[in-house]
Amino acid sequence: MQYANIKEYDIANGVGVRTSLFVSGCRHHCVECFNPEAWDFQAGKPFTPEVEEEILASLAPDYVDGLSLLGGEPLEPENQRALAPFLERVREQYPRKSIWLWTGFVWEDLMRGEGRSLTEDLSRILACLDVLVDGPFILGQKDLLLRFRGSSNQRIIDVPASLAAGELVPWKDEPLFASHGW
Repeated sequence: MQYANIKEYDIANGVGVRTSLFVSGCRHHCVECFNPEAWDFQAGKPFTPEVEEEILASLAPDYVDGLSLLGGEPLEPENQRALAPFLERVREQYPRKSIWLWTGFVWEDLMRGEGRSLTEDLSRILACLDVLVDGPFILGQKDLLLRFRGSSNQRIIDVPASLAAGELVPWKDEPLFASHGW
């Protein structure tokens, strides 16, 4: 797997201070994607054991709330192979830190095992996640006032609650933000 960027001390991609990993490779090709440079599976640098260690070290401080995975597309099959064991390491080493993932795939398709996202690693990845932001960016539904997503079709999902319930459970934002009128 290749990665396009790593952002430490990121406050835009999930709650709190985070390390964000932008993986390379995406076949969705959403119109006006915020990161088209990451569509190419060969863009960026190799995701090596040294890079994994760098990310794990960046998560160590108490003030870092967790890891965010964006892209490209983290759930492209090529990326799942590298991310599944890495996310299991993150979850084991930092069980109290949250893991967020953005995908252009939709929850229902992931649960039905439809499409190219279905691999032997998908359930391993989902088991590590706290929050999944699903759905492709749709230019006609772009909304700059939405928190943590770019278009109104995208949903923020509480993954552990959804897996336990067998149905989509929306993530609940902090009351201040959930009720805030922009």
